[in-house]
Amino acid sequence: MEQLRTPLHDLSLKAGGRMVPFAGWEMPVQFSGLIQEHNSVRNNAGVFDISHMGVLRIDGQNIKDTFQRLIPTDLHRISEGEACYSVLLNDNGGIIDDLIIYDLGGNKNGNESLIIVINAACFEQDLKWLNTHLHEKSISIKNIKKEGVLLAVQGPKSLSYLEQISEISLTDIPRFGHRFITLKGTSFNNENETFIARTGYTGENGFELLLSQENGRILWSELINNGLSPCGLGSRDTLRLEAAMHLYGQDLNEETTPFEAGLGWLVNLEAPIQFIGRKALETQAEKGIAKKLIGLKMKGKAIARQGYPVFESGKQIGEITSGTWSPTLEEAIALAYVPPTTSKLGTQVAVNIRGVNHPAIVVRRPFYRTQNP
Repeated sequence: MEQLRTPLHDLSLKAGGRMVPFAGWEMPVQFSGLIQEHNSVRNNAGVFDISHMGVLRIDGQNIKDTFQRLIPTDLHRISEGEACYSVLLNDNGGIIDDLIIYDLGGNKNGNESLIIVINAACFEQDLKWLNTHLHEKSISIKNIKKEGVLLAVQGPKSLSYLEQISEISLTDIPRFGHRFITLKGTSFNNENETFIARTGYTGENGFELLLSQENGRILWSELINNGLSPCGLGSRDTLRLEAAMHLYGQDLNEETTPFEAGLGWLVNLEAPIQFIGRKALETQAEKGIAKKLIGLKMKGKAIARQGYPVFESGKQIGEITSGTWSPTLEEAIALAYVPPTTSKLGTQVAVNIRGVNHPAIVVRRPFYRTQNP
C-alpha cells in the first residue's frame, strides 16, 4: 500500500531524515539520532513534523452541548481560547481515540466552533464516528488541515525561537491556550493565518502550529536554520513515555476505559451530562476495575518492550504496553496493565524478556517532569 507523504517530506529528506511507514504515512523516525534529538528537546528546543495528524473543525448551533454526547469530560469547563484533553468512548466505555479539543468560542446566535486534533491512524474511523453521531443538519465537520502543515515546536527555549522568527509576542498564550496569529517575518505570506496552541506531546513547554503549506515549509526551514534540531518519531516516543503520555493503539484502545488507563480525571460523572459509555463507567466507578495501567522501572539495563509479559510470584499478571530506555533518566522505563492489587508503589515484579525474567518495580508516573513549566 502506498504511503502518504506530508508537505515537508522533501525537506525532511534534505535534513537527513530516515523515513519509515507509520499509520499510513511515510514519516521520519530520526535525523541526527534519537538520543541527540531527545536531549535537544529537553535542554533547548526541537521541531517535529506532525502533519500526519488529523485536524477537524466542527461548527454548529450550541456545538459544545452536542459534542458533549461523545466525551466524558465537561466541555463547559473550558471557554474561548482554551483547550482540554479528552477521549471518544464506545458504549462499553472503551476508548476509540484520545484527542485535544480547542474552543474557538461562539456568537450571540448560539453558533459555536471547536477544533479537534486526532490520531493519524484513527482519522477515518473517527470521522465516520463523528458523522454518525453529529448528524444534525446544522453541524459542519471540516478537515481544515487539508494540504497544510502541522508543526510541534517543543522544549524550554521554544518560545524564544518562535518569537524571534515570527516577530510576534506569544507569552500571553497560557498552557492549553490557543489563538490565530499572522506571522510577521518578511519570508512569510502574511495573508495566511496560523493557528497556534500551547500544547504538545513531549512533557516540555512548547507549541503546535497549523499553517498553510507555504508558511509551514518556510517556518520549518527557518527554525532549523536558527539552530533547532529536526526531530523524528523515535525521540517523540521516548519523550512522551518519560512524561507517561499515552500512545493510542498501545496504552489505549477500545478494550480499555479511562479508569483503567489512569485517566479517571477526564471523567466528570458528577456533572449532569449524558455521554456514550456513561453507564459502563458508572458501573466501573461502583464495582472497581479489573486492570490498571502502571509505571515500571527496570532494575538493570534490560529494556521492556511492548507485548512482553509481566510476572508476579511466578505467575503472569499482565503485559507491557510501552517501554524504552530513558535518555533523561538513563534507565529503562515502561507502562503495563496489571491487576489493581499489583499497582501499589514499590511492588516488585518481573518482565520476561526473551525467556529470562528481569526484575522491575512499580513507580509513580510520570517518570519525568519538566523543570521548565
